[in-house]
Amino acid sequence: MGFVKEFKEFAIKGNVMDLAIGVIIGGAFGKIIDSVVNDLVMPLVAAIIGKPDFSNMYVVLRGAVPQGAALVDARKVDGAAIFAYGNFITVAINFILLALVIFMMVKAINSMKRKEEAVAAAAPPVPTSEEVLLTEIRDLLKVKS
Repeated sequence: MGFVKEFKEFAIKGNVMDLAIGVIIGGAFGKIIDSVVNDLVMPLVAAIIGKPDFSNMYVVLRGAVPQGAALVDARKVDGAAIFAYGNFITVAINFILLALVIFMMVKAINSMKRKEEAVAAAAPPVPTSEEVLLTEIRDLLKVKS
């Protein structure tokens, strides 16, 4: 019974639950970011510079690969050594766009937080009931003297 009890204490601790919640929310957030990049940003990029798909860009280092063959076909050639740099370029561009979108989202969230903090700082703090009582006592003592 000691093992089960110890595991239960471990699994229910706040850190483990926080981690689990963070992983779940991170997965959902990743899908949101993928959608933002693929459905909103990439069509704009494609409209400006064309479809940014460099996956078929490669250099044949060794072997007889037909000129202009797709990368998938070029890799099927026996004995061919292919330096496929195009997919890396596509992934790097997607990463840069993703990082830019996340940066812009974080910047917007920070801006909203600063506005909330400024509004909260501008409003005078409401006195507690103890402070109100002490103020009344002070005022009564001033009147008596």
